[in-house]
Amino acid sequence: MARICVYLGSREGNSPAFRQATNNLGRTIAERGHGLVYGGARIGLMGELANAALEAGGQVTGVMPDHLVEREQAHFGLSELIRVSNMHERKATMAANADAFIALPGGIGTFEELFEIWTWGYLGLHEKPMGLLNIDDFYSPLMAFLDSTVSHGFLASTTRDMLLDASTPNELLDALEAQL
Repeated sequence: MARICVYLGSREGNSPAFRQATNNLGRTIAERGHGLVYGGARIGLMGELANAALEAGGQVTGVMPDHLVEREQAHFGLSELIRVSNMHERKATMAANADAFIALPGGIGTFEELFEIWTWGYLGLHEKPMGLLNIDDFYSPLMAFLDSTVSHGFLASTTRDMLLDASTPNELLDALEAQL
């Protein structure tokens, strides 16, 4: 069993496709026998993901700093809720408890987590697979920008290739599992 860390929004976004794909991912992670590690909220896409995995019989670990327990509405129905003292500890704990990483749609927190874990991989601090679930073309502009950084000589193509992408949960999990 691998533990899949998912970075995603504490908001739902404005497309029903985000919620549907998030629900599908949570269920699929559990059905494939993987554990889920995420930020620990019960609201937005975060709550949707956790609930879907739990309903499918999955093991779900949330990691939340004390100062966000009320703001992000901690999910107290998880298999495990790890409370930490700050955001740095949250990210380190999530990374230490994961075998692979997925980013779904989200805001600046999601982007920051994604880029940090990708940077850690680039620096050789881990060799865990990472990917984007490109729901409703959410990440297409970012992927085009990243490809542009390669063509402009600021990013090696091997570093760009570390970040997998797919438009469905099954495709992305297949790609991640192939690297586990």
